[in-house]
Amino acid sequence: MERIKAEKYFLSPVSRKLVEIIEKNASELTQAYLQDIKRHPNMPTYQSFPEKEVYDRAYLVFSQLGRWISYELDSDEMKKYWIELGRKRRQEGFALPEIFLSLCLIRKELWAKIQTEGLLDNALDLYQALELYNRIVTFFDRALYYAIIGYHS
Repeated sequence: MERIKAEKYFLSPVSRKLVEIIEKNASELTQAYLQDIKRHPNMPTYQSFPEKEVYDRAYLVFSQLGRWISYELDSDEMKKYWIELGRKRRQEGFALPEIFLSLCLIRKELWAKIQTEGLLDNALDLYQALELYNRIVTFFDRALYYAIIGYHS
């Protein structure tokens, strides 16, 4: 199956580089996200949750993003995961705006890393940069959408 996916989808050099950045820096990105959570006044449930659990959950989001960009995570698997996540967060007492803000903070850390690495500055082909941008936006839009569905189901 993986071989078929690898043959079916060609990853641009920019996308491949982002996956490498995510894999290499997932821990650093997750730690930066945790610092954002601690400082943000609108994240009381995340702040009261065990830090290790919040870390593991954010790390998993970066992992899923890498798989999504690499075309290793299909839409059905993503949908199922995020709907269940929305349900679980509601049961745990998280407010929907906190879930939304959490994903926004994760995305913010990713874009900060992309800028720091100069990934899009060095893109030779604007099309590759736009393709990557579209994949990232689509991932976070779908994650939020399905989490909201799960939250309300």
